[in-house]
Amino acid sequence: MQSHLVTTSDGSHTLYVPQIDEHYHSVNGAVQESMHIFINAALRECTKQDVHVLEIGFGTGLNTFLTLLEAERTSKNILFTTIELYPIDSKAVEILNYAEQVDSCKSAEFKKLHTVEWNKKTVITQQFSLEKICTDFTTFDFTEQYDVVFFDAFSPEKQPEMWTGEIFSRIYQACNSNAVLTTYCAKGAVRRAMQKANFSVERIPGPPGKREILRCRKI
Repeated sequence: MQSHLVTTSDGSHTLYVPQIDEHYHSVNGAVQESMHIFINAALRECTKQDVHVLEIGFGTGLNTFLTLLEAERTSKNILFTTIELYPIDSKAVEILNYAEQVDSCKSAEFKKLHTVEWNKKTVITQQFSLEKICTDFTTFDFTEQYDVVFFDAFSPEKQPEMWTGEIFSRIYQACNSNAVLTTYCAKGAVRRAMQKANFSVERIPGPPGKREILRCRKI
């Protein structure tokens, strides 16, 4: 999919996809949105030393990059599995300013997240390993168990097949006990789909520009 670079309110970039009229991140602040929803509300809720993260939607690599930095900060060992059917092109990667905005010393690591081989586990740093899987998530067969899930697909209006009770049930089965999942979407239909899958669901305050988000747990 072709995309256009957009600078969000906190100075960090996102990409806009005109074909589906969607941004990869909030225009109210891409980095602060990802930090709020996926790092603060999900990853930091996991108390394990060895953490397996599942991300639905690699996109720009922002969530992955912030997780790498969190692994370095906390000395946790993180295996990060991310699923993406439509990787962005290398030209877009070159102009994204996440390293500049968050940690300019880690620009090489950010680029490596995008350039490492797909469908293969790769050690990025001592604390962080990555497996990028290029596939349609709706047909993906899970073979591993996860502690944290970042659900960052495009919106239910654009990708309704990604937000069904069946999808969340499959994720539930692939989660370890006490796993936590977060998403930016707080729609009632999504909350009910999560509850149907047996997740315990709560609405929590969202980042700037979004009143609420959803966090759920496998109890």
